[in-house]
Amino acid sequence: MTNPRTNTLDVPSKGALDFLSLGAVVHRLDPGVVPFRKAHQCEIHVSGGEYNVAANLADCFRLKTGIATAMVNYPIGELVAGRVKAMGVAPIYKWFKHDGVTGPNIATVYSDRGHGVRPPVVFYNRANEAAAQLKPGDFDWASIFRDGVRWFHSGGIFSALSDTTSELIIEGMQAAKAAGAVISFDLNFREKLWRRIGGPARAVEVINRIVKHVDVLVGNEEDLQKGLGVGGPEVSAKSKLDPANFFAMIDRVIDKQPHIKVVATTLREVYSATRHCWGAVAWIGGDQHVSLTCDLDVHDRVGGGDGFASGFFYGLLAGESPEAALKLGWAHGALLTTFPGDTTMATLEEVRAFAKGGSARIQR
Repeated sequence: MTNPRTNTLDVPSKGALDFLSLGAVVHRLDPGVVPFRKAHQCEIHVSGGEYNVAANLADCFRLKTGIATAMVNYPIGELVAGRVKAMGVAPIYKWFKHDGVTGPNIATVYSDRGHGVRPPVVFYNRANEAAAQLKPGDFDWASIFRDGVRWFHSGGIFSALSDTTSELIIEGMQAAKAAGAVISFDLNFREKLWRRIGGPARAVEVINRIVKHVDVLVGNEEDLQKGLGVGGPEVSAKSKLDPANFFAMIDRVIDKQPHIKVVATTLREVYSATRHCWGAVAWIGGDQHVSLTCDLDVHDRVGGGDGFASGFFYGLLAGESPEAALKLGWAHGALLTTFPGDTTMATLEEVRAFAKGGSARIQR
């Protein structure tokens, strides 16, 4: 059994920014329930595993957030920058000039929603992606952190884009640590992305180097196994919502990375593309916390995990108890799956009401 930890999470009380993400922004084309091979039209969502958390924290939770990322001076860049501004996220951009033909580009993610027994299908066009060209030295961290940043975040998707993005993450984390910020990392393991730059062994080597700088780690059992190279537990779970497997892995995670203070993840049992059972768990300083569970009628599942992370981080930033922080993450992630797109349309009041056991009865 994991021993209780004495080193608790020390969140700075103030800063010019409450939260700063480092990562890629993308635009997602969404044909709804129609597969792409039969699609005639698509919605455009602005997304990014790292960006989504900053956007949620700004729009729903009313925090001061920023995103350090690549931006391209062409119409897609204008669209993305406009959406970032509309969500209330402060832009910290490394600008790239588009050549009018090949790029650099803001990546395209193609993702339908599936329906019933037909699962969603996700694929990418990340050719000549501007964010993949980001490297150490591209951001003036001394200036960025000068007036204080309470929390710094990045993730496994950005680290998998190129050999230089992972080095930039480490550079940013070192600057954040020197400035006293809490540092989080969402493992977000994507096998398709890592396959391009060295495969599973490369992923484990890179991610373990990054996680040496991390206080708060987000990732499910598969993320921990494939991202950190941690062996799976010899536990037979009753269902996907049984937290035993997750907690059984924590000893092994902490053995490899003893400085980590918090590990959290969602639990999801997928009955169909549009019907899930949803829960969450967290290990905080040696203590285990488990959320309620609920059945979800899913409109769009993309971004649900980022929705959990942002609600959970908000609770910790706001000084809530670990139990309350987990409930807020669970509630916000659940609500986010009821909206189209990858970022929130919920209000803080709705999140708090659902975290307390609210219902879907009409509000008059």
